[in-house]
Amino acid sequence: MANSKFEYVKDFEQPDALLPNTWIVVRIDGRGFHKLSDHYAFVKPNDRRALDLMNAAAVAVMKDLPDLCIAYGVSDEYSFVFHPTCQLFERRNAKLVTTIVSTFTAYYIHLWSTYFPSKPLQPPYLPSFDGRAVIYPSARILRDYMSWRQVDCHINNLYNTTFWTMVQQGDMSNTDAEQELKGTVSADKNEILFKRFGINYNNEEEIYKKGSVLYRQYELQQPSQEHEVGDEDESSISEPKQSRSQQDKLKKLRRKAQVVVDHVDIIRDEFWQRRPWILSGKPGKLPAADSNDTQATQ
Repeated sequence: MANSKFEYVKDFEQPDALLPNTWIVVRIDGRGFHKLSDHYAFVKPNDRRALDLMNAAAVAVMKDLPDLCIAYGVSDEYSFVFHPTCQLFERRNAKLVTTIVSTFTAYYIHLWSTYFPSKPLQPPYLPSFDGRAVIYPSARILRDYMSWRQVDCHINNLYNTTFWTMVQQGDMSNTDAEQELKGTVSADKNEILFKRFGINYNNEEEIYKKGSVLYRQYELQQPSQEHEVGDEDESSISEPKQSRSQQDKLKKLRRKAQVVVDHVDIIRDEFWQRRPWILSGKPGKLPAADSNDTQATQ
């Protein structure tokens, strides 16, 4: 760009690079989704079409941005995770957040008709999302963040399942159902579902209870007996900075890897032990065939 007397305005731009060697989580949330879900008559308490649409848009983001190592979604929110070694956009906050939000929104709108063919989008009820970036200093804290979101998924889904069952099957008003559930714990809600309506919450679909976790699939590796899950962040941070050719090679390998959607427990160590490449940031070998415990994406 040619120099001009007006170029001084660039001096007003503020640097916004996120701290190096930290995990970056870009979390997006739907804006005004209560009104949107009511307008397009989403099924309560869970609309599988809406969740599948969220997952499809998230998969598209993962494929578009190979720097992402894992993502987790529930309801109208999604958390996208960059490894501490990520140098995308020089780790600039605004660039990372706006890229995730805009790419996700674009795919969400593009794929809408696939999941809601009889309900075309109409202004002013158009989907939009906001986002923010948060950095976490260790793999253990990142895992605690992911665990927090999955626990929140369970708590909210149990409440919503009980609430809407009382309203839809028990002919209660929203206000009466809300009052009865005030102060109840999980055991109380499970008892209401089972004794009044014959519903065993444990039999509900895993996507509703556990949310959706996205990751790239490589050949299954067995972790070392002497290596604790959660230590990977320390080793990866101490590694020398990768050259551009090394980064490009890893990106090509990640682009070739299959992005899968799972509905599993990410709180216990087992999930991370079976997929050590997520925390290490080192892609493994591409599998010869799909793993039996994952759902392949198109």
